[in-house]
Amino acid sequence: MSPVVGISAYAEQARWGPAWDLPATLLPQYYVDSVAASGGVPVLLPPVAGIAGALDRLDGLLLAGGGDIDPGRYGSPTSEHTAGVRADRDTAEVDLLAGALARGLPVLGVCRGMQLLNVCRGGTLNQHLPDLVGHAGHRQRVGVFDTHPVTVAEHSRTAQVLGRTMLDVPTYHHQSVADLGRNVSATAWAEDGTVEALEYTDVFNVLGVQWHPEMGTDPSLFVWLTERAAER
Repeated sequence: MSPVVGISAYAEQARWGPAWDLPATLLPQYYVDSVAASGGVPVLLPPVAGIAGALDRLDGLLLAGGGDIDPGRYGSPTSEHTAGVRADRDTAEVDLLAGALARGLPVLGVCRGMQLLNVCRGGTLNQHLPDLVGHAGHRQRVGVFDTHPVTVAEHSRTAQVLGRTMLDVPTYHHQSVADLGRNVSATAWAEDGTVEALEYTDVFNVLGVQWHPEMGTDPSLFVWLTERAAER
């Protein structure tokens, strides 16, 4: 049996076809294709009340990218640059993560998903990275995933999964991890010091990356997730 991997999805107004402009549950197809190509069965998890109840039928969890997390969840006022906050999605994903940890499911956080892994452990975020690092290299063009180099800590689980400690990654974000949460360890960094990956030190099967592996050619993170899910 192939492992079933739940992927947190968006609830947004969307347009398709010649006539439709409606509220929709959606997710970029690249996440779905990446999970499927690694041997998993992808299932979308909409941000609705009670969605954590689906975890009993899942083998793994992927927290996808998306809009910014409500700064109130890490005790900060909202910056003028913070955008795309969806309270229903924040709540659904916090519940999904808590339920996945309680069940021992492997978890991969991507971009926003990595930031959520930190916030749920009491960590904080920088709400507008260009103000901190002085450049827009992490989101260079609107709607385009440009790349930059990342260095991964040797002997970390992240390095073991990736099979290397130097790589160029597809990136698109304007926020970043600030203070690390409880039992959260940074495991990769951009040249400007931005945290690019993290692990839970007390839970073996939790990884997060700030970049977007679904937009690249390296399947190793998705293979890791589905292999850990298959072990269940």
